[in-house]
Amino acid sequence: MTSSRPATGTRLAGSLGLTERIFAGPKVRRLMATVEKGLADVEARLAIEIQIDDHLADATSRYLYEAGGKRIRPMLAVLTAQLGDGVTDEVILAATALEITHLGSLYHDDVMDGADVRRGVPSAQSVWGNNVAILTGDLLFSRASKIMARLGERAIKLQADTFERLVLGQMHETVGAGPDDDPVEFYLQVLADKTGSLIAASAQSGVAYSHAPAEYEPAVVEFGEKAGVAFQLLDDVLDLSADPEKTGKVPGTDLRAGVPTMPYLLLGRRTDEASVGLRERIDAGVVRIANGEDPAILDTDLADLRDHEATEATLSLAHEWSDGAIAALAPLPDGPVREGLTRFAQAVADRSS
Repeated sequence: MTSSRPATGTRLAGSLGLTERIFAGPKVRRLMATVEKGLADVEARLAIEIQIDDHLADATSRYLYEAGGKRIRPMLAVLTAQLGDGVTDEVILAATALEITHLGSLYHDDVMDGADVRRGVPSAQSVWGNNVAILTGDLLFSRASKIMARLGERAIKLQADTFERLVLGQMHETVGAGPDDDPVEFYLQVLADKTGSLIAASAQSGVAYSHAPAEYEPAVVEFGEKAGVAFQLLDDVLDLSADPEKTGKVPGTDLRAGVPTMPYLLLGRRTDEASVGLRERIDAGVVRIANGEDPAILDTDLADLRDHEATEATLSLAHEWSDGAIAALAPLPDGPVREGLTRFAQAVADRSS
């Protein structure tokens, strides 16, 4: 199977929508063109680096890449690079490798979650089966490692450390919280590992490979991790959205597959009769779906969860983590980059897709 290559502007559309929100302030508006140029350079590099000589592997590897994406991680690298010498060739390579790492993780996540849709198209395993989807993810991880190897030992370690956290986060999500674990705190650590670590690495790479002052790195790492958690918490809210055209996913995809999300976990902390009953109905529905029944049996219950206070509490928690990300920026100089990062943290916790 092959797919046509969309125009660069089409692939960047999601990213630039977010970029426009981030760079709306007067201090940072002048960086807009610089960021767009950096993103275009990364996109051009992605188009080259994702090519694989094998026909099947090339088609499968391009599949989700050509479906689009917000390019949040490259955008962070491009932005933090403005703290140093700007978008160097090394920044472009690091941003490309980390975006490919993210892309590879989507293939694996969709297999493990049993997802039917990703980025508005059928998930890769729905097209080629689980084995090919998993192997495609592996190929993309390998390609990302080869790119990082061009940057030297430090980049290899950054990639390896980040990949290790991605795997640990997925493993812990799969196994679930133990009897001595608080489910909510356990889940927050999963989000920090699965999502926050890669966003943090992207922000760090922009500083490191633009030759910015080394003392900025801890600040942008903490910022990236907390912003990543905020992003995923908001994603949990969007997972319950009644508008799959905006999210690119069937509403409640994660919960139907038995993957806990924060609204469900916070629902479990409620002891009132209505909350307990809703949780029991969701649990029973997940079991029935696992036994082969139509996933639509949870439609009503997931709509009830969407309107429940636990989902509103998840939104509030996303804003708390966003505020923590902004506070982490205190060591950075006041100026357009810090303002842009602040707006980024605010935007990821207040978006519609």
